[in-house]
Parts: sequence; C-alpha cells; structure tokens
Amino acid sequence: MARTDRDHRTRIQVQVGLLPEQDALFRQFAGMCRLVYNLGLEQKATWGRKHRLCYVAQAADLTKLRAEFDWVRAVYVSCQQQALRDLDRAFRNFSAGRASFPRPRRRGVDDSFRFPGREVAVKRLNGNWSAVRLPKIGWVKFRDSRPIRGVVKNVTVSLDAVGWHVAFTCEIVHEALAPGSEVVGIDRGVATTLALSTGEMLTMPASLEWIEARKRKAQCVVARRKRGSNRRRRALARVARLQARQARIRRDFHNRAALDIARRYGVAVFEDLNTRGMTTSAEGTIAEPGRNVRQKAGLNRTILAAGWHLFATILTYKMEQRGGQVVTVPARFTSQTCAACGAVDARSRESQARFVCVGCGHTDHADINAAINIRRRWNTSLLDVKGVHRQPVEASTGRDLPISENPHPSGRGRC
Repeated sequence: MARTDRDHRTRIQVQVGLLPEQDALFRQFAGMCRLVYNLGLEQKATWGRKHRLCYVAQAADLTKLRAEFDWVRAVYVSCQQQALRDLDRAFRNFSAGRASFPRPRRRGVDDSFRFPGREVAVKRLNGNWSAVRLPKIGWVKFRDSRPIRGVVKNVTVSLDAVGWHVAFTCEIVHEALAPGSEVVGIDRGVATTLALSTGEMLTMPASLEWIEARKRKAQCVVARRKRGSNRRRRALARVARLQARQARIRRDFHNRAALDIARRYGVAVFEDLNTRGMTTSAEGTIAEPGRNVRQKAGLNRTILAAGWHLFATILTYKMEQRGGQVVTVPARFTSQTCAACGAVDARSRESQARFVCVGCGHTDHADINAAINIRRRWNTSLLDVKGVHRQPVEASTGRDLPISENPHPSGRGRC
C-alpha cells in the first residue's frame, strides 16, 4: 500500500526556566485570559440565546473593553482572542452533544494562555537550551529535550503542579513510510492495561502503585489541616505534584506502547467501548438507592486512570503518520466468546484472568482470548472461526448456537 507525504500536527511540551519577573508576567497573562474567558461565558449564558453571540461579536466587545481599561490592554490581545476561541469551541462541542455546558475557569486549575505560531520566534542557545520569544514577555529559555521541527502553529503556556511549561504545536511533513501488513487486536482492561492478539500483555509501570500509596497518605494529611492555613496549602501542593507525576508516567507508557505497535502493525483493532456508560455512578436515587456504591466508585477510578481513550488517540495519530489505520469493532461478547470454537458462554470466564471454554476446553488468558476475538471481527460482520460462520448469542437465553457445517459435538456444551 503506497503512501504519499502528509502533514501531521505534533505537540512538543518542554519545561521552561523563568526569571522572577517572567513568572509574574506569566501569572498576569494567565489571569487575564481566564477573566476574558469567564466574562465571555457569563455573556453567552445571559444573552447568548437572544442575541446569538459568536466569536466575532465577542471579539468586538473585547476591543471596546481593552480601549476602556489599561490593565486589560496590558496583556497581549492575541492571547485574549485565543481564550474567546476556546470558549466558542466549547459551546460548539456542547451544542453537538460532545461535552457538557462550559464551566468557568478557575485559578490554580486553568492557568494557561496561547499565542498563534506566526507571532513567536524560536532560537537555539546551546546543546541543552533554546529560547522562544513571546510578545510582551520577551525571550524565555526552555530545556531542549526535543527538537522543534516543522512549522509552529501555536504556542501554549501552562502551569501545573511541577511548574510552567511551553507546548509547541508543530505541523510536520512526514516522509512516506511503508505501513506494516499485519493486523493486531487490542483488548483494553484494568488488571492488564493492554492485551494484544499476538499474546503480548502490557501493564502500567509498578511505580504508579507506589505513587498512589504516597498520594493517599498525603491526602490524609490534607484532611487534618485547617482550611485556609499555609500548612494545608503546602499539603495540597504535595498531592498535586504526585498527581502530575502519575499523569506523566501514564502518558509516557501510552506513547511508548503506541509507538511500538505503530511500527510493527498496519491495522490496529479496538473494541468500541462506551467508557462514559461504564463509569456511571451506582449511587441511584433516594427512592431507589444503589448497591456496592464504594466498590463501583473504585472501579470507575481505575477505568479512568487506565486512559483508554488517551491511548486510542495517541495510537491513531502515530498509525496515520505511518500509513496505518485504527478501526473499532462491536464489543459485545468479546470476553465470553471462545477464540477456538466460537461458543459464547459466560461460564467460560472462570476468573478475571482465566478463560476455559465450556464447549471445547480451550484455555487461554481471558484478555488474550478477547484480543483474538477483536482481531477476527475486523472487516467482517460474523465471527469466522475455522471456516464456520456463527452469530454469537448469550448462553443464558437458552438458544443454541447455529452451526452451519459441523455436527453437534458431544460434551458439556456446543461449539
């Protein structure tokens, strides 16, 4: 399969080294962009339906606001316009049903601002450091951990628990690469993060559990501190640093796993999971309270911590860079279907990790068995097992599995 050169956008995030006056400017820019966003949100919530406010109308109001107040004009206008563009995109996502109603940005949580790429400049200082020139701020040094390649489309400055970071969104023309010819099925889980149809199993680094234990202890310290005190503020900062470290470890794991898969395979097949539905709370209502609420809440946290959607997003763009593709198949019965004979029975799942078919006796790791089923469902409506096409049905319904060619085998079940 031939492939031509294509443009792809890549995000390169680096850590910056700030002078004290630059740190103050960064906080001023972030605070003003947050204010503009929240003012625009309040304006839309109050007058949006009646006047149909769009980005152009709010940008015109921003011009009037800058003319009236010097402290608003002190911050670069493009950063404020980018905040309004973010707000407009948030409302479009809400209207399309892709997101909930936009919420106000908060200090300490949404500290960021963005410049268009055409308004910044980047230069190399030495082997370890480079610098970026930001309007009304000046040259800012950053550690040159990754080369800035291609055309810089925008530059985002953000603050997390570790410090300030600069993210370059670059448009890069990738050379034509021959994609792999193999197809791999990928089962995403909790105990085993990723299981491949080839028999490989990838799990999150064990250091995450160690950091999680430290984070729980730090959260207990926060609970004992008095609200509003400096000691509570320092304890909260410690929890935030541990959470940021966990997020970086997860993202590093996802990037390494996705790159390895994209290099070896031409097609990656996922099951179409409804993560939002899977992580719904079990609290119920006052009239009908839920059961096992704490257990379900713990499972929800584990599912969300695995980052299933993040991994799929990272793998998709890495596969596209190499001419491959990512496809999804229906998730129904992938964990209950035998990869050897096609029988569907919930009793075959002896435990979380062990799959033993009640029909043919096939034994395998449950996640590997599911990954093989996911792989076989690619580009076909029926599960093709050893030349026999079958429509999976639930064993609990009492209906037999239709068999087109082979006679009924003897034994505990049909396959």
